[in-house]
Amino acid sequence: MEIREAIPEEYAEAGRVTADAYREFVRPGDDDWERYLLRIADVEARASQTTIMVAVEDGHVLGSLTLELDGRIRDGDEEHRPLDPGEAHIRMLGVDPAARARGVARALMEGSEARARAAGKTFVTLHTTTRMQAAQTMYERLGYRRLEDRVFPDGFVLLSYTKSL
Repeated sequence: MEIREAIPEEYAEAGRVTADAYREFVRPGDDDWERYLLRIADVEARASQTTIMVAVEDGHVLGSLTLELDGRIRDGDEEHRPLDPGEAHIRMLGVDPAARARGVARALMEGSEARARAAGKTFVTLHTTTRMQAAQTMYERLGYRRLEDRVFPDGFVLLSYTKSL
């Protein structure tokens, strides 16, 4: 398995794989999550603004994540906050459901941390949801610590994490 930045020919597959990974979290009638799946799948739209990391094996994308190094990508109507000095931000980590339990997510995280370090970043941040129990466990095993949760006006909660590099 190779961890590296995605090339344009991989954008569609990376988007499909990542959206498939998130599909299990969508509840019937949850339009916000349905719209989020469309944004996750559109790797090409964000690739010019940020870094897309992929895990590739035998020519197939097993998973991807978005690594913000120079700035945050705007996401819907949410408040646009710049990165803090020294910060890298990880988003949209997803692994093909058929490739789970093989260390793909961990390898993507470690590869992204190395890429952030190489870019001179001193810490990484990320968000997840309460629905994503496996992700929370992995982040904690990788040495991430919780920060204050981000609670939206509609009551939706993002769990915040950080790790020093």
